[in-house]
Amino acid sequence: MTLRQAQDGGPSTALLTDRYELTMLDASLRDGTAERRCVFELFARRLPGGRRFGVVAGTGRLLELIRDFTFGDDELRFLRDEKVVDAATLDFLEGYRFTGSITGYREGELYFPGSPILTVEGTFAEAVVLETLALSVLNHDSAIATAAARMSVAAGERPLAEMGSRRAAESSAVAAARAAYIAGFGATSNLEAGRRWGIPTMGTAAHSWTLLHDSEEAAFRAQIEALGVETTLLVDTYDIREGVATAIRVAGTGLGGVRIDSGDLPTVAADVRAQLDDLGAAGTRITVTSDLDEFAIASLAASPVDSYGVGTSVVTGSGSPTAGMVYKLVARQDATGGWVAVAKSSTDKSSKGGRKAAFRTLDDGTATSELIAVSDGFEQLQTVASHPGARALQVTLMAAGEPDTSYEGAAGVEAARAHHARVREELPVRALALSRSDPAIPTVYVDAE
Repeated sequence: MTLRQAQDGGPSTALLTDRYELTMLDASLRDGTAERRCVFELFARRLPGGRRFGVVAGTGRLLELIRDFTFGDDELRFLRDEKVVDAATLDFLEGYRFTGSITGYREGELYFPGSPILTVEGTFAEAVVLETLALSVLNHDSAIATAAARMSVAAGERPLAEMGSRRAAESSAVAAARAAYIAGFGATSNLEAGRRWGIPTMGTAAHSWTLLHDSEEAAFRAQIEALGVETTLLVDTYDIREGVATAIRVAGTGLGGVRIDSGDLPTVAADVRAQLDDLGAAGTRITVTSDLDEFAIASLAASPVDSYGVGTSVVTGSGSPTAGMVYKLVARQDATGGWVAVAKSSTDKSSKGGRKAAFRTLDDGTATSELIAVSDGFEQLQTVASHPGARALQVTLMAAGEPDTSYEGAAGVEAARAHHARVREELPVRALALSRSDPAIPTVYVDAE
């Protein structure tokens, strides 16, 4: 039984990892380097898909998962039976609990190439084993949030609903709904996301509901009887024009909305709007679905559409299903206790060593650069005074192994959503274009003072 299970019945997350993390741990315990203090950094070398900004998401989920990262009897038995590590390492893991510190960008924050999104400080033994978990969460959720933000930009003031659960694995679907909500979507079809994270849920009926009944009219009457006249009727199971006429005949001109899930959406939406107005249903809203992505949403900007439902493209990152983040050792103690900046130098995969502090420079409220101060050593970086026009980007997420619970749960999701809305206002206009391009602002490195 894990520590977490003993407290509240939650499952261990300790085996949501790659084997090589435990083999490195095993070897470091053998050669005496396990207790060296280290700094690991999670960052992206580049933005995927030629995008102009990224959105950090998953942080609150990660803090909860790290709390559950303990090795109970079942996990230890598996490692022993599979001969993954030796007996001494099993003893170490039996008492494992992360006791270090984590700083990073707030959830909902924007990021750019090189941004130190997460900084994990602790012994090598306790920090190295978090690599896969941290990357699994932040790579997935940030990819979803970045795609969702682009869709939100394209939608403008029109509301977006996430409805992609059937296009994702069950747990990924819940995480995707959370990330999309943080980045600007207003609701989800996923009930577990609603229960767990407090996200508003939505949904009425699918085509099967209409096909179940002897006629479209019978289906509409039954739905209105169950859900009220403010419901949204799906009008494209058969003929759209006839479906709209039937919907208004059944519900009256006070019908809440109609949904269109097929056809050439700009043309169909215009025809439906004209028909609704002619029937006296000027207040009936039009929702469109049908394989939307940010480009399709942008193409509907001039159409008489009131809201969008997005499925496959948002839960799969709209062509970029991972954010491409990495987790690298950037500083460590040497044998004498002194601090050394370390970095990988491989072609196209180089990293920049040293502990970092990150700031966003602003000109009259508009972002101009991602300013990253680098220290060769491990002293507290003091750069705020040197950059009075910059906004500090990092916060303490976990201290001495204890997470800041304000970033967790439904309250944490709402805080991340509000933070994202604020910081997106800092983006320069060129960042809002959907075409492939360089990052909207440059990443600038300076030596720490």
